[in-house]
Amino acid sequence: MKQPGTLYLIPTILADGTADLVISPQVKDTVRHLTYFIVENLRTARRYVKSICPELVIEQLQFMQVDKEATPAEVQASLRPLLEKGIDAGIISEAGCPGVADPGAEVVKYAHQHSIKVVPFAGPSAILLSLMASGFNGQQFAFHGYLPIEKHERLQALRQLEKEMQQRNQTQIFMETPYRNNKLLEDVIATLHSETKLCIAANITSPEHEFIRTKSISQWRGHLPDIHKQPAVFLIYK
Repeated sequence: MKQPGTLYLIPTILADGTADLVISPQVKDTVRHLTYFIVENLRTARRYVKSICPELVIEQLQFMQVDKEATPAEVQASLRPLLEKGIDAGIISEAGCPGVADPGAEVVKYAHQHSIKVVPFAGPSAILLSLMASGFNGQQFAFHGYLPIEKHERLQALRQLEKEMQQRNQTQIFMETPYRNNKLLEDVIATLHSETKLCIAANITSPEHEFIRTKSISQWRGHLPDIHKQPAVFLIYK
């Protein structure tokens, strides 16, 4: 029986034009020798591969999209070339590290179930980089992904996060769709206690536009940054 191929977890950039700064030679060398990729978004993955390995002919590579809408059957099918042909593959997220707040985690889960070797590479993670830069508790923390869209549910979620922060001595981390950032910030400021600390981390790793600041809710009032349509992570702590 043919030995299964290896599944490489390929980190990608958080900010445009930063590959030379944040992507290691090891990652580039691995991508250079792969012909099959499982990706969250076809367009951005092709563009990313070409940017770090310009000598590759994209038309000669195979890309299979596995996004958040993918069915279990589609996830399993994405690994068939590794199981049946023994070829290696790379997973590429839309941004940052695959498998972390990313549908690639389902591919990795299935890979382990079929004894496929999984190799992760270090790369930029908005969650970890924002936590590192926040000054908050880095030993006890929780990432909650996207908060509810509906206002009443979102306010309830914010109150619950603040409660967990207090009870567990735990940094709470969450995100929002970029075009709703400013509205989320307004709700955060209106809902949380004045003494609670809020870190806003936007455009992480961007040499020109990175913004990371930690202040209390009372200090942020009247001085919120405009981060409309900018990728951001939000953290609260006491």
